[in-house]
Amino acid sequence: MANAASGMAVHDDCKLKFLELKAKRTYRFIIFKIEEKQKQVVVEKLGEPITGYEDFTASLPADECRYAVYDFDFVTEENCQKSRIFFVAWSPDTARVRSKMIYASSKDRFKRELDGIQGLCWEVSPSCFNYSSGNVYSLWW
Repeated sequence: MANAASGMAVHDDCKLKFLELKAKRTYRFIIFKIEEKQKQVVVEKLGEPITGYEDFTASLPADECRYAVYDFDFVTEENCQKSRIFFVAWSPDTARVRSKMIYASSKDRFKRELDGIQGLCWEVSPSCFNYSSGNVYSLWW
């Protein structure tokens, strides 16, 4: 069903691939794209579990908006291995204004379709990500 604000529907494959990431850890990341002519969000790219964070940031276009989910593994101060799934709203400064508006108006509904998101990040350039910090909260909050 289309979003009343933006008119964007969510393709069933988006939810299916997200469930595979969440339940089976089949992917490290998923990048989603809005197909404006079809008025729907579709899966653009799947990152295999062995791919790294650098592969994820390299997959984000320099001048186009995207949505993404990233399965982030980290170690707590208590030395426990953890994983969190983050939703990324990618909106670089060089993207078209119309595209930014469409992605911004569709974001909340799309995010609700992906049950199990544990954090949100709105980014404008790869340098906004600070993977080396080791602190998941400083990365995404």
